[in-house]
Amino acid sequence: MEKKAAKLIIQIPCLNEASTLPNILRKIPSRIENISVIETLVIDDGSTDGTGEIAKNLGINHVIRFTSRKGLAKAFITGLDTALKLGADIIVNLDGDGQYDPADIPRLIRPIAEGRADMVIGNRCVENLRHFSMFKKILQKLGSRIVRMASNTSVPDATSGFRAFSREAALSINVLSDFTYTIETLIQAGNQNIALEHVPVTAKKVHRASRLFRGIGEYVKKSVLTIIRVYAMYKPLKVFSSIAGVVLLIGIFFFLRFMYLRFAVPGTRPIQHLIVSAVIMLFGFQIFMIGLLADLISANRKLIENTLKRVKNLELTGNKKD
Repeated sequence: MEKKAAKLIIQIPCLNEASTLPNILRKIPSRIENISVIETLVIDDGSTDGTGEIAKNLGINHVIRFTSRKGLAKAFITGLDTALKLGADIIVNLDGDGQYDPADIPRLIRPIAEGRADMVIGNRCVENLRHFSMFKKILQKLGSRIVRMASNTSVPDATSGFRAFSREAALSINVLSDFTYTIETLIQAGNQNIALEHVPVTAKKVHRASRLFRGIGEYVKKSVLTIIRVYAMYKPLKVFSSIAGVVLLIGIFFFLRFMYLRFAVPGTRPIQHLIVSAVIMLFGFQIFMIGLLADLISANRKLIENTLKRVKNLELTGNKKD
């Protein structure tokens, strides 16, 4: 049976990208194997340089404009939901700063078009990028390693924004972070057993400061908090049990010290060690109980995610009938 050609929507979140958008659009392939329709979608995150108007003049198929800046994560998920409503079978997320080469789109979507994956990450091969400093390369490698551990995936470039999603994967993705979508969607994909692949892509130097964060320190801080928060949402019992285990070990240490002083050192009455031990161990037990409660909430979250996916499916099916 011949496979049906798919509809591809390329979404481009933009914030003041009037200078780079024309060049990006020119490089988007007009024809791709196994793709019947190629459409573009720009999400203008409250730009002040006329990005939205320029997008319309350039012939972008769909333009969404926020009246005020809402952040990259909001722009990304809005684009994903809009692309689904527009009937996309495959969705590509392409940054509007010109970092990624649109000519790599056919390679990026191939694993999805061939039915091998539902989510594909563009691997920038950071170790080979000359415009990345050694410190930035080490930071990227370390961060990606931590995300791989948290998500149980093998993606080497966790923060790459050049990504492709099948319709099924896009329906399953929910972004709660206000910072960025890259880390959260990977951890979600790993915990939801979404089939993942990565392919090498070209990454060019961006000749402007990042609009997502003010410096490396802020980036690291927000990334670490995002990893901990998202991982804890899916594995709360593991997180809280680890913390409780450390606290209980401290409590046991004070108890053993009490026993040693009580029986090995005659004449001492180290009651304070026993009191401290009891308080710390009680605190550790409370942390473990919080973990149990959080685990129950996590199970409820999974049910809510499944329900939300079904609701989205029903809405999209209703829109098609209309």
